[in-house]
Amino acid sequence: MNPVIKTRKLSKWYGNILGLSDVTLKIEKGITGLLGPNGAGKSTFLKLLTGQIKANIGSVMINGEKVRNNHRIFSQIGFCPESDSFYEEMTGWEFVTGLLKLHHFSQADIEKRAAKALNIVDLEKAKDRRIKTYSRGMRQRIKFAQAIAHEPDVLILDEPLNGLDPLGRRKLIRLIKSYRDEGKTIIVSSHVLSEIEAMTNNIILIHQGKIFAQGDIHYIRDLIDTHPHMISVTCSDPRKIASRFVKEDYILNIDFTEKKDNFVVKTNNRDQFFNRLPSVFIEEKTEVQEITSPDDNLQAVFDYLIGE
Repeated sequence: MNPVIKTRKLSKWYGNILGLSDVTLKIEKGITGLLGPNGAGKSTFLKLLTGQIKANIGSVMINGEKVRNNHRIFSQIGFCPESDSFYEEMTGWEFVTGLLKLHHFSQADIEKRAAKALNIVDLEKAKDRRIKTYSRGMRQRIKFAQAIAHEPDVLILDEPLNGLDPLGRRKLIRLIKSYRDEGKTIIVSSHVLSEIEAMTNNIILIHQGKIFAQGDIHYIRDLIDTHPHMISVTCSDPRKIASRFVKEDYILNIDFTEKKDNFVVKTNNRDQFFNRLPSVFIEEKTEVQEITSPDDNLQAVFDYLIGE
């Protein structure tokens, strides 16, 4: 699959402050999560992708075209910024239709698209209210509405779930996934690990302006050989099962937890452990309740990579 977005040696600094350093990436269709703490360089990267700021070094290409000062490409991009930037006296309807006019749609098409976008984010009943009266969650949703109203192929969303209540977050996550299913390219930034994991396994980890890793969460975890895998096993007779692994050279440690039916294995060869485990359960006639990898997640991957 050809990448939709390509960056080459992309760098940006503000005086003596480094915003982004030597980023070379290829991003394909689907959802890509851009993860990093506040100040990691996420917003700088997204503003470079959308041509809002100029790189000191490097280039950005979307669908084979340069982005900076290329007005033709803007109709293919929908951008939801992290920070609010409204004309507060405008209504939600005026805000969305005003931005649609920049794409030179007919008046009838503008009204149709605005109504559809506002309906998607559940703001059709509040469309005639001034934005200054909107709650934080409503302001977040109106930003998303303007990002999707012109039906772009590429959606770039900077912390889109900020300010939303739990129900609003679930709805927006489902909506973002629906655009993935339509074949769109979506980049979603967040500093909240669970938000990214709810949408995608395909991630870019950014810290201090540098890309630490890109790819599938679990694949990246497997590449971190210096950190053993933790596997939690819940079964009817944990001590009997654990005793079958004590002398194996790929088992580094076995801990019994406060739960009577649970133990945690630390191993440097997860595949070998998993290959052996089913036969042990059968031989010992032991009932299995749950097997999980508590460190096979985004938090562990991120902590390992940045050395915390």
